[in-house]
Amino acid sequence: MTTAPQTAVIGVGGYAGAELARLLLHHPRLAGRPPIFLGREEEAGGARIPLAEVHPQLADNNGAGGLTIEPFRWEVLKEDGVDTIFLAVPHEQSREWAPRLLAEGVRVIDLSGAWRLDQDENRAVYKFTDADPKAAASIQKEAVYGMPELHREAIRSARLVANPGCYATAIILALAPLTREGRIDRTHGIVCDAKSGVSGAGKSPTAKTHFMNAADNLSAYAVFGHRHTGEMLEQLGVAGNEIIFTPHLLPVPRGILTTIYLRLKTATTAERIDACYRSFYDGSPMVRWTGTRLPEIRHSVRTNFCDIGFALAEDGQRLILVSCLDNLLKGAAGQAVQNMNLLFGWPEQEGLL
Repeated sequence: MTTAPQTAVIGVGGYAGAELARLLLHHPRLAGRPPIFLGREEEAGGARIPLAEVHPQLADNNGAGGLTIEPFRWEVLKEDGVDTIFLAVPHEQSREWAPRLLAEGVRVIDLSGAWRLDQDENRAVYKFTDADPKAAASIQKEAVYGMPELHREAIRSARLVANPGCYATAIILALAPLTREGRIDRTHGIVCDAKSGVSGAGKSPTAKTHFMNAADNLSAYAVFGHRHTGEMLEQLGVAGNEIIFTPHLLPVPRGILTTIYLRLKTATTAERIDACYRSFYDGSPMVRWTGTRLPEIRHSVRTNFCDIGFALAEDGQRLILVSCLDNLLKGAAGQAVQNMNLLFGWPEQEGLL
């Protein structure tokens, strides 16, 4: 494209929204045409709010000091020529708004879980009530799961990109090379032990994320019931009784570390595991394969990389995978920008390194 697209962000107030604003304001392809920041629909008619008042860290970011968050109006999409919009709003709101945005000719990158799941039994966890179920089903069929490493070509031509969940990204990227080649002995089960920083729970405070509960603590939650499980089942092609996923809350602001335990169908060597992953992620600039050096949160936090490493037992069949990423970047805003890059035919790592 010779002219920068006009992007917009709805829901810039949260942690992921702040990272999204920062990335878009820095993006070299959007220079001179900053995104439009909009409040939610219920804020229509309110006053404009300086972006730097909500996120002071953005005050001098590429001229952001003069930018505001505008009251929401549907008319602004046409008035300002918006062609690509990021939805960083609750799942239910995305489910309601995406059909109208698509009808307006706007491409949507949705950071919620509204459109990630194809199967009714997995989507049931969200308890959506669609005003027009037939139209919603039609849109669901064209939504592309926004994981570039698995769906790069489909994303390029998508109208609606469903940005993956943070836990799901860490686990799917770690397992995909092996599931695609059918190497895992799924009868022994796959155990995914995942730990996330407190920002993964969102900006609204809860008793569980309160400092007095989270500090100096480590706790499991949503056992056998986390919303990201369905994404793993659909993208990896495994059954619900073949994988156990347990999320934990870490007393750190951001970052995810997952430790995955599995058994291979046949004994192999570390060299073959290494070759499998290097081949699978060749041409995927946002995955760093660390081999037998196990990843750590501190090396991936505040980057858009997913780091993956492994340890193979002496029997050649028991395998442990470790993956790390920043839940606000590769797990949310960074991956959304990576998807935007693909939509416009730019290098997918542009603005992310």
